[in-house]
Formats: sequence, structure tokens, C-alpha cells
Amino acid sequence: MKGKLLIIGFGPGSFEHMTRRAREAIQESEVVIGYNTYVDLISGLLTEQQIVRTGMTEEVSRAQEAVRQANSGKKVAVISSGDAGVYGMAGLVYEVLMEQGWTRSAGVEVEVIPGISALHSAGSLLGAPIMHDACTISLSDHLTPWEFIAKRVEAAGQADFVIALYNPRSGRRTRQIVETQRILLQYRSPDTPVGIVKSAYRDREHVIVTTLSEMLNYEIGMLTTIIIGNSSTKNYDGLMITPRGYQRKYTLGAEIQPLKPHQRLQAEAEPWALAQEEASQVIGESRNTKPLVPALGFDETLQVRPNLHELAVEALQLVSRGKGEESCAAPVQLPAQLQAQTLISAELRAQTQVQSAVTATKSIFEFAVSPGIANKKLSSTQLVALGQILGDRGDMEYTPHHQLIVRIQTENPVEITEELEALGLLLSPIGDLAQIKACDFCNLEKSESIPYAEAIHKRVGNLEVPKELKIGFNGCGMACYGAVQQDIGIVYRKEKFDLFLGGKTVGRNAHPAQPVAEGIEPGEIVELVARIVERYKTEGHPNERFHKFYKRVKEIEGYRHQEAQGFVIENAACGD
Repeated sequence: MKGKLLIIGFGPGSFEHMTRRAREAIQESEVVIGYNTYVDLISGLLTEQQIVRTGMTEEVSRAQEAVRQANSGKKVAVISSGDAGVYGMAGLVYEVLMEQGWTRSAGVEVEVIPGISALHSAGSLLGAPIMHDACTISLSDHLTPWEFIAKRVEAAGQADFVIALYNPRSGRRTRQIVETQRILLQYRSPDTPVGIVKSAYRDREHVIVTTLSEMLNYEIGMLTTIIIGNSSTKNYDGLMITPRGYQRKYTLGAEIQPLKPHQRLQAEAEPWALAQEEASQVIGESRNTKPLVPALGFDETLQVRPNLHELAVEALQLVSRGKGEESCAAPVQLPAQLQAQTLISAELRAQTQVQSAVTATKSIFEFAVSPGIANKKLSSTQLVALGQILGDRGDMEYTPHHQLIVRIQTENPVEITEELEALGLLLSPIGDLAQIKACDFCNLEKSESIPYAEAIHKRVGNLEVPKELKIGFNGCGMACYGAVQQDIGIVYRKEKFDLFLGGKTVGRNAHPAQPVAEGIEPGEIVELVARIVERYKTEGHPNERFHKFYKRVKEIEGYRHQEAQGFVIENAACGD
């Protein structure tokens, strides 16, 4: 039996602004998958559905889980606020399906249900700011390099778009909105109206109309949508109003418009469009005959001499005459040939920039490197080799897990891997994997248990699991490297092992792992840990941390979960 994927945009979050089909789809589903906040917003529609919640930045795993559940025959709702196709889950779900070779005829059924996007919900609260051409730009640079985002902001500013900014600022990402304001002030008046809308149509809705120069004086966060007006947007009685068209094309005070619709398209109504139309015809004819750009020079069918110097001189002469006494008439019209040449040159530059961007985009090879499971000392030879490999193409980041995270632009990761492994370095992938975090065994002096740590690494190290899993390993009862704080803790003591499960290392309600067994025989420890990890891999929910998994299943390998003592603290929302 085929399952079904319902990719739902439920709008801003208020029940009355949710479409009827969105409500029906949520109620008819068997599984609902979504970000924690979004699940809470639709809680009034939930009945007996299985709920899969995840945190922020975990969209890919949500999409993967949704496809997995649908492939098992279930009807799965994947929820997004706003519209699922605007910075939502629709594209990601399709990407996962495409990767698996899905087809519309043979695969699970997919229905995308539209919703009111943040652009439109915020716009309605501000008045009518998006009556003309508009664009949306997300300022989050987690998936898109900031250099690309900045170019889009600049292009939108130059083109006089009304601009809606999504994800404008978070706790750790603060400079992007400042840089965006700086870029736009190059093209917009400081008095350009700006609307700042937080939590549109939700309990803590807050709306402010200000100006481009003053916008940073107000609170801006991840729940905020910012709408920046174009050159004709007005602030009227606390509202943003963008005219639907141009004053020359219609007259507000007249019952009968001076220009009929068919007249507005005539050359008399748009005199500047004549030369552009002529140039477009020239370019169009060239595309119907030969390629636009031959190997050398321009296409001869354009009938344009490729002597740009002569044309530029002619243009300068026209402009110079325009500065004299006879220049009080209409704006100067450049020769059609020069305009055609200019348009072609602009197109060539755009093509070149795109090709350069594609060429400049290289794969980023990201991995963790360390001297070994027990060894914590890097040699000078290893450090020099790392530095030479990185050069100016990458960077290294020290982590609290006794590793260096290396990121480098390369097209040949195998060569780098082989070179570093030949130097005795231990390389590991990065992500939601099981990882051994062992002590230094007192500078390798207490070495009795090292073979067991290495055996556990060989057995389950780098195994893909629902969420990053740390297996702490200490070679004596001092446990000075904090094994008892980790998801799984192993302490070698009196020639046997003690086992700890379910530590929580971060958060205001952090707690050590629960001691579950003492005196485990050395011959049993490796396979015991492997069984625990493999069960977590098989039965854990996407992005479910091990301590939550242990609490949910209540028993692992005969070890019963016990509730950690301490304060009950509501989880705090974190940045993206």
C-alpha cells in the first residue's frame, strides 16, 4: 500500500488564516512531522497522530523521516509555517525523493498545500506595501554564502524592488542586517518606509513602521519579517502604501482615465522604450541566425562594428552637447547601435560572471582529525603537513572533543585523506555519528584498557545515529575526562568496567549519566556497548538525543531508566 506525503503550509499560525484544505490534511494524516514551535501552533488540530518533533536547523532530517514513513505506507503531514514552498519544506522533501529515484507515476503520492507566506501576512498588517514588484531575501547564511546574499540585496536595491527580509537576525547572526541596511542606503533614501512585523497573527504580534535609517533601533529577531519599500512607497497614517502603478499612467482624481489600457503600451506613453525595442530587435535577429558571441568578436549579423571606442566618443559628444544651452528639451537618445552594443556587452558580462561563479565554486571537504583514540599529542611533522595542505584554501577549528575540524576547498579529498593517514593521524567524518571520546590514559602510562577503547571505536565509531552520540571512555576511576557526563560512559576500574547511560552535557538542567552497572567483564564490554548503540540507531527518532531516547524506551539491555533529580526547567528557545 502506497503512502502519501502532505506538505502543508499552514500560514502565519492563526486558525482563521489557515486554509480549509490545510486543516483537513493535518486531521487526515497518521504522522505529523515538524519543527517544535510549528507543532505547538497546530496542536488544536491534532488527535491521535504520531508526532515527530525536531529542533531548528534540522529540516533535512525531517524530510528524510517523512519520506521514510510515507514509503512504509503511512499518510504523513510535513508542516511549515507560511507557505511550504517559500523557505519551507516542499523543496527539501522533493530533493530527498529525487535522490531516491522517486517518480510521480510509481512513487508515493505528494500533495503540496499552499499557505499564506510571511511576506503577505506581514504586508497585510502594514497596509499595502507590496502592490508593485517585490522580492524576498533570506539573510541566513547557513546554507547560502553571505557574498551571494549581499549581491542579491544590492541587485534588489538597484532595481527598486520592494524587499521582504526573512531570517533577518538571530542571537549569533547579527552583522547581516547591519550590512543589508548599509547596502540599501546606497540606493534608497534614508526616509524609505520600512515595516517590522514580529509574530504576525500570533499571540505576541508586534508591528512597527519606521524608516530605512532608523530600522536598527528596534528589536529584530528570527520571528521578524522586514518589508522595505521602494522609491514610491509612502508612510501614510502609520501604514506603508506602495502605488499600484505610475502617476503618468493613471490619474487618481479622475473618474475616466486619460490613457486607455491599449494606449498605455504605445510609444507616446513610453518614449524611452523606442530605442530599447530597436536594440532588442537587433539582438533577437542575431539569436535567430548565429550564436550571440562567436569565438572572436561579435556576430557579424548584428551589423554593429566592434569598435566601442568610436561609439563611446559619439556618445560623449551627444552628452557634451546636452550640457549646453540647447539641452533644455528631452533627454538625450543614444544611437540604437550603441544601445544594442551596450546591451550585448552587459549580457556578456553577466554570462561571464555566472561562469566565473560556477568555476569558482569548489567542493568543501570537511572532516575531524586527531592523533588517535588514546594519543593526544600532535607531532611537528603532522602540524606542518596540516598547515601545508590547508594553505590559504581552508581553516582549522579546535573542538572540546580532542579533535580539529578541518575545512578545505578541494576536488581531490582522497589525496588529502591518504596523506594525513600516512602520517598516523586519525580522520573521522562529521555529523550525527557515534564517537569515542577517550582520555589520555595518564600520558599512555595506564594503558591496560586502551585496546578496549580502540575496539569500541572500530566496532561502532563513526556509525550513523539519530543524533551526535558521545561515548566517554576513562582508563581509571578518577574519570578526569568526564566519561560519566557523556551519552554513554565507560570507566575502567579494578580490571573491570563500570557503565553509565544518558548523560546530558548542555542546558540549564544538565546532569551526569545514570550509573547502571559495575564490574562488567572486559570480554563483554565491547559487544554490550555495540548493542546499545545499534538499538539507538535503529529505534531512535530523527534528532532524538540519547538521553531522551533512553527515557522514552525506559529500558536498554536490562538497565531501567531512572529520572534524574533536579529542577524542572522549561527549555529555552535558542538561535539558529
